[in-house]
Amino acid sequence: MARLLLAMLVSGAWAFASESQAGALKTTHPVVFAHGMGGFNDVLGFDYWGDDYGTFVGDTCNGFFELNCNLFLDKRQRTFIAQVQAFESSEVRGLDLADDLEGYLATTGVGAVNIIGHSQGAIDARKAARVLYERRGKAAIRVLVSVSGPHRGSPVARYILEQGPGATDLLNTLATYYGNTVYAPGSDGYAGAMQLVYDDYDPEDGKVTGMKAFNTAYPVDARYASSYLSVITAQDGLSVNPALFLLNQFLFDIDGDGYCTNDCGTDGIVGMGDGVKNEADDDGVVGISSQQMGYRLHYQDRLFSSDRISLDYEHGSVDSLNAPTFQQATSAANVVPQDHLDVIGVGPDTFDEMGFYGALIDAVAQLDRPVRRPPRWWEPIQPVQERPIIPPPPPTGGPVSRWLTP
Repeated sequence: MARLLLAMLVSGAWAFASESQAGALKTTHPVVFAHGMGGFNDVLGFDYWGDDYGTFVGDTCNGFFELNCNLFLDKRQRTFIAQVQAFESSEVRGLDLADDLEGYLATTGVGAVNIIGHSQGAIDARKAARVLYERRGKAAIRVLVSVSGPHRGSPVARYILEQGPGATDLLNTLATYYGNTVYAPGSDGYAGAMQLVYDDYDPEDGKVTGMKAFNTAYPVDARYASSYLSVITAQDGLSVNPALFLLNQFLFDIDGDGYCTNDCGTDGIVGMGDGVKNEADDDGVVGISSQQMGYRLHYQDRLFSSDRISLDYEHGSVDSLNAPTFQQATSAANVVPQDHLDVIGVGPDTFDEMGFYGALIDAVAQLDRPVRRPPRWWEPIQPVQERPIIPPPPPTGGPVSRWLTP
């Protein structure tokens, strides 16, 4: 009986995997995962980009009887995790990412990649996109997805920097030691924090830092990446990771639904909210006013079938990162109700990381289309992919969003 039950479980798992893989598109170019501040590739078998059990969300089920994998991905999907300094500015981290990607492109002969960046990783990706364009003379990034990205900074960074030399020196020492341990010597906690202040934190130090200047240097630009998309996260209360809950309750409230077209006070663009404490206008680290880059995405978690992701056309695309509209900076529409760490598998949470990233990669695949050449006279005409691509934005008064997948 035990053997029969085991066979039924295994066959059921493989049947589910087959159905899920059949429903997910494979991207034309590989997907690169770029980690945020304090990130890593793998520590003691736990992936930064993992589910609650540490399994990499981009691990396809391409092995014999492989169950610790993402059943929602096409088994031919190509993914890998990039590794940069855990704590540094995005000027440094973005250049490191560009160097890694350039080496990968040269070694494999692949013409381009897609990037999914979490937190500061999404900022690093914008620098890498421009650097690769300038080196190669053409875009090397097809689709750039930001997950919880602080594109207009986080007031938490300024709060940390303003705690005084004793506290900041200790935090920098701990951050540097940790970063040097998980990757390589060279981490700088101060530089990482000053990156995430909106305006230049110290105009007298001879260095221009902060997101305002960075956004001008590394903008949303079709020359550097074909598509820019954002997943916006926000959550409050006991559902937030305990560390973030303590930060919000006892140290600093982000109030992350503010609107400014420039630096509004000492907190930067994300610090001028509605004044209501302890509401779901941030994910514990980054406010919703800071997270949209390009189009925001709408995620639908479905119980009995593959999750879906759609493009939100109502809010438009944030092309000028320093000047979002009032609606883009303050609206909580299509926000994923998770905190800053839930989306990378740091629990406790009930978030389905595998289903979410399966749907996200499926959405990327619909934008990452292969370049079509006219068929030769002896070749039959073949469809490029199984589903229609994302439709163009509707005219005024049209539907708010359309499913990427029918």
